[in-house]
Amino acid sequence: MKTLIEHVHPKLEAHTLASLPSEGEGGKNEHDEYFDLLPNVYQNGARKRLGGNMTAVTQTVREIAQKQPTSIRVFEEFGIEYCCGGGERLIEACAAKDVDVDAVIAALEAAARNENAGVKDWTKESLANLTQHIVATHHAYCKEELPRLSGLAMKVVKVHGGTNPELALIRARLAELAEELTDHLAEEEAVVFPMIVKLEAEKISAAVRPAESRVSVGNPLALLIQEHDHAGVLLDEIRSLSGDFNAPEYGCTTYQAFFEGLKEFERDLHRHVHLENNILFPRAMELEASRR
Repeated sequence: MKTLIEHVHPKLEAHTLASLPSEGEGGKNEHDEYFDLLPNVYQNGARKRLGGNMTAVTQTVREIAQKQPTSIRVFEEFGIEYCCGGGERLIEACAAKDVDVDAVIAALEAAARNENAGVKDWTKESLANLTQHIVATHHAYCKEELPRLSGLAMKVVKVHGGTNPELALIRARLAELAEELTDHLAEEEAVVFPMIVKLEAEKISAAVRPAESRVSVGNPLALLIQEHDHAGVLLDEIRSLSGDFNAPEYGCTTYQAFFEGLKEFERDLHRHVHLENNILFPRAMELEASRR
């Protein structure tokens, strides 16, 4: 059974905290800066429990999400960003959210041991299969859900907008998000994903194309990542305006359904962006680099 460390970093770096001098043996070690980021109440427990696991703690959230697919649900449970904003080290992300790093590590390890989680490891699938999955699952969901949410927004603003002015702002942010995502998905499906699939096919067949006929995926991917970031900003604003998607007790059934739909949409978009930013795009860039 693999531990969290084996999932996140199969070949541990030689310099784990256990192999470094302790404070009693010559002062602070190189990882103390990360413990210092933790609220005081967590520091002693983290030092004691995570001594041999510092490689995992100092990995970024994105790196953990890449290597351990079951970590996604754990990060969602603790409200830790793993897609657009997953560049923080785990210990920093926990400190920022005022979350007990011990609890997160324990949950990650439990998830790694769960053989029945049914979570596919997309790092081991072909890029063609991954793009097909993204289109069939996440693109299809966006195309179906955005019009439904827009309709709910219209109804809720009409009935409750007078007493809850934030609803009009939520509706405006949602409309902006829907417009941007519509163009974004079309660009991926018509241009970028076919480029990636072709790149992989050429690699498999060992076909060599003249340098002047090659089209780089680098610039299109950079633009898509920027658009992902902006979508994340809009969703953050919607979450804030909606009080973390908590409808008031007096809200009608439509009000409740609207906020619950927004919450689910955010969850799906995070998983969608994770597959692209953290798995599909880096692998495509590696493929492109290998043919130079």
